[in-house]
Amino acid sequence: MATANGAAGTPGASDETRLGVILALAAYGMWGVLPAYFKLLDGVAPDVVVAHRILWSTVFVGGYLALQGRIPEIIGILKTPRLVGLLFASAVLIAANWLIFVWAIGQAKVLDVSLGYFINPLVSILLGLVILREKLTPAQALAVGLASLAVLLKTVLFGGLPWVAIALAVSFALYGYIRKITPVGAAAGLFIEIILLMPFALAYVLLVTPESLDPDYFAGTGQILALVGTGIITAVPLILFSGAARRLSMVLIGLIQYIAPSLQFLQAVFLWGEPLQMAQLGTFAMIWLALALVSLDSLRRWRQSRAG
Repeated sequence: MATANGAAGTPGASDETRLGVILALAAYGMWGVLPAYFKLLDGVAPDVVVAHRILWSTVFVGGYLALQGRIPEIIGILKTPRLVGLLFASAVLIAANWLIFVWAIGQAKVLDVSLGYFINPLVSILLGLVILREKLTPAQALAVGLASLAVLLKTVLFGGLPWVAIALAVSFALYGYIRKITPVGAAAGLFIEIILLMPFALAYVLLVTPESLDPDYFAGTGQILALVGTGIITAVPLILFSGAARRLSMVLIGLIQYIAPSLQFLQAVFLWGEPLQMAQLGTFAMIWLALALVSLDSLRRWRQSRAG
């Protein structure tokens, strides 16, 4: 991904970088407050929320691409079986991720959601080791070890695996891996994912949960509008992120991404009063230390590559 348009240090490059940071902050900020948005849909079954999210995302993401004149690009991708197969696999993963996310919000497990997205970059590093046979730097190896120890500590102290956090981290890391090897842009890729899921979502709404088409199923007009708005809150952060990714280095985006789980953590503790025991805080502290090691290591290697 390009760091900026223009030579480094020129006014144009500086302006592009500044705009990229603003776009990235807006995108990750919106992702960070998603739990608060989905709290508006309390009482609506998670499967109904996800099915409608897929349907309304088709409308809004498709509308955005149509306005950009990119429908021929979509048709071209759909004519390539390998790309369709990869995007179907990523679609299943993101649908599972959405379902776990919405369910966890409804069950007052926002801290576990936050933990999952803090762990996610470390799971991605582990996937690189296992699938791509990438060599870990000493800092990365130490970070993965710390994260594993943190999960083990939480399992022993709380009598069970933090499965919500692990499922979110693993599903999103696998999703990221598939999208990494699929040469399709972010918005176009998401649109194809949701149109591949759309027949299943539509059948689910019509045949399994037809009551969700009745306005009386919801707690007022506001909740209906919030359900329709799931398409917007899916499309807008992605569009903002796409703009940021064209202007910023992966290192800078990697540092900004921690805004989302940080906001989720703060909301869980201070807005919804989820209990945070010392042992649980210790788990988070170990994860934060691991992320600090990875971030500093990435920053060091990025500076070395720039100097070289």
